Amino acid sequence: MISIFKNTPLAFILTVILLSCSSSINRTKELQQDKPKDSVTATSIYPKEATLPDKVIEIHSIKTGADNYELYLPLLKDKKIGIVTNQSGIVLIKESPVRLATNKKQIHLVDFLLDQKTNVQKIFAPEHGFRGTADAGEHVVDGTDTKTGLPIISLYGNNKQPNSQQLAGIDIMIFDLQDVGARFYTYISSLHYIMQACAENNIQLIILDRPNPNGNIVDGPILEKEYSSFVGMHPIPVLHGMTIGEYAQMINGEQWLKNGISCKLTVIPCSYNNRKMKYSLPVKPSPNLPNDQSINLYASLCFFEGTNVSVGRGTEKQFQIYGSPYLPKSNFSFIPKPNMGAQNPVYNGVVCFGEDLSTQTEVRQLELKWLIKAYATTTDKSKFFNPFFTKLAGTRKLQQQIEAGESESEIRQSWKTALDQFKKMREKYLIY
Repeated sequence: MISIFKNTPLAFILTVILLSCSSSINRTKELQQDKPKDSVTATSIYPKEATLPDKVIEIHSIKTGADNYELYLPLLKDKKIGIVTNQSGIVLIKESPVRLATNKKQIHLVDFLLDQKTNVQKIFAPEHGFRGTADAGEHVVDGTDTKTGLPIISLYGNNKQPNSQQLAGIDIMIFDLQDVGARFYTYISSLHYIMQACAENNIQLIILDRPNPNGNIVDGPILEKEYSSFVGMHPIPVLHGMTIGEYAQMINGEQWLKNGISCKLTVIPCSYNNRKMKYSLPVKPSPNLPNDQSINLYASLCFFEGTNVSVGRGTEKQFQIYGSPYLPKSNFSFIPKPNMGAQNPVYNGVVCFGEDLSTQTEVRQLELKWLIKAYATTTDKSKFFNPFFTKLAGTRKLQQQIEAGESESEIRQSWKTALDQFKKMREKYLIY
């Protein structure tokens, strides 16, 4: 069991204990009983049932797993290390005895570990690359990090799972990526392949956990096995409501790795994290998710990627607007043009009509109303959907329901039984 009370003021700890002692004990017992094989189950300073005083939230900001370096640095001593990360792998330094070569308060994980004289061997990069600048779906090649001289191995394209040669000499793998909680956001697919590779090569995996900005939402259709792909590998809903660390425990616990093998897993948890707390990402997780609004709308608008409708790639409002030349002319229009993250956007240079959602109130569920509206008003319904839609939905049924004219409430009702079953399964893997 990992403790994260170290270096926490005693008065604060006593306050939390008085507020939530009984629920914390019960939650710890549940986690111990259901702990996945060959895993270290991490626990948060707050049980998920606790009521969080406003003063506590104001005084103590969330610390990510990467920020809790006192927990993982001792595990890395005299070890050869591989790191799966990108631009989101940031460490915040706050009043710590850890010495840095610079006076920076924010530093990349790779630079931080090199500063601490750990033996980093290789960097493994997911979709969008190590620095996070590649377009969605763009082929990312192996290379060398110009700053550190470390070799970079791409985990996107044909090499989704590192092979034995690429892992040769690695004792410990560290995984630190900022997820956004959507099934088709491919970082959790990369997680699966890393766990598979580590399990097959007897390498310990350390996950530096980060909050899920959509962590309080569990919604959408459950993926059906026959529609598994890199944008959806497991039978989970579109919004799964878990952190990377929690999801890794589920992969182990549900034996989703090939041949039912298990990964030697250690989760370094976040401190002061609770699902009800709003979390604003300090760094863009990928080029086309520029702000909190886009991250909140992403799961709902990403369905348009399986249609002839643009989600604003090639504009400054990616995943905050939608439109196409085939929707009715309206008061809102935009023209996609090449930019960082979309060198050749859909409808490049063409006027698209649609809707601006950039001032939309925060959504707390998977919204279908914009998708249903666009389908109902498009000029040629036979050209609206493309085959990618089924991969995103994880089922054929959603497209059939929309084509049949079912209402959003009717569609949502069809998810209820499977969602209830998933939520029950999910409970035993939750850390926060």
